[in-house]
Amino acid sequence: MATVLTPLPSRDFDPTETGVPWRVLTDAGHRMVFATPDGEPGVADPRMVTGQGLGLLAPILRADRHGRAAHDAMIASPEFRHPLRHEAVAAASFDALLLPGGHARGMRPYLESTLLQALVGRCFAAGLPVGAICHGVLLAARSAAASGASVLCGRRTTALLRSQELLAWRLTRAWLGDYYRTYPMTVEDEVTAVLAKREDFERGPVSLARDAPDRPNGFVVVDGRYVSSRWPGDAHTFARAFAGLLAASAA
Repeated sequence: MATVLTPLPSRDFDPTETGVPWRVLTDAGHRMVFATPDGEPGVADPRMVTGQGLGLLAPILRADRHGRAAHDAMIASPEFRHPLRHEAVAAASFDALLLPGGHARGMRPYLESTLLQALVGRCFAAGLPVGAICHGVLLAARSAAASGASVLCGRRTTALLRSQELLAWRLTRAWLGDYYRTYPMTVEDEVTAVLAKREDFERGPVSLARDAPDRPNGFVVVDGRYVSSRWPGDAHTFARAFAGLLAASAA
């Protein structure tokens, strides 16, 4: 079975995009290894866990019961409670890389980390399976190959859609300000800018409903050993696609 490295920020990662892949991959027998900046357990975005501050939109915007249950089980696990430091990942032994997302301000150090960007570049160069969801794709887009271009240049991908990001921002900006705008440029626009051609960005079908363990009908893009997805509503489909990629790589 594979050892999967999952780097996280100290705070504000999305509970569903981290918890659901942890649940699916550990159930499949894979070993998860987490890494945080200081080697202390990370903390998920509290709004996405509790819904506090989201008002009447909480049932739609917060993690659903599947995401919350997976997150709660994950943070009680030994692997989550004893992460590596980011500085230690270069010497760590692992077979695959998983990049979760999240949109609150605590994600910025993760998305802007030159150490993690170098790690992503090495993983792509080595041909390791890489999975990225939502803002995790932004970290991949900012990571350079040996040519100097993004590791995603020449690949097909998806990520958080501009329409999804702006809708959540417009619905909540009256009281949450730019909580849903991690950067002035949307994720889709920044990712698309580094691709070989705009057509390599795939938006998938419009959907406001989240997938589920018994309904893995989210959207993913698989390009070789790279798997990407858009938002927490794709998490079960994303996790299963990544598990399938690990199985195929082992075979």
